[in-house]
Amino acid sequence: MRLLLLRSTNHPKRLYEDWTSGCISEYNFKMLSQKYQAEQQELVEKIDRLKARLATEKQTTADAEKWIALIKLYSKPTELTAEMLNTLIEKIVVHEAVKDSDGIRTQEIEIFYRFVGRMIKTQT
Repeated sequence: MRLLLLRSTNHPKRLYEDWTSGCISEYNFKMLSQKYQAEQQELVEKIDRLKARLATEKQTTADAEKWIALIKLYSKPTELTAEMLNTLIEKIVVHEAVKDSDGIRTQEIEIFYRFVGRMIKTQT
């Protein structure tokens, strides 16, 4: 992408040289200049989008590595402790219970783990 952007910055220079030497008309110079400017803008925007996507991917990878390190710490627990819960779980959302037409009560519970988000959605 950066190479394309660099190449596209050279085109207007050559275009200007062609116009000043009389090889192309002023109309063609303006038309092609606008085209090159639009192409440059598209390339800059695409580079920005790709940089943002790369940053997101790097963060996702870092979060996954942190999660794996935490899981290794607690891979064989003998009991569930407050420290373990506070380390592994970001939050637990318990929704309001509802009864269906048969009188059966259900309640949705969401568990949000640190670094990976919601993984379990249960109904009790």
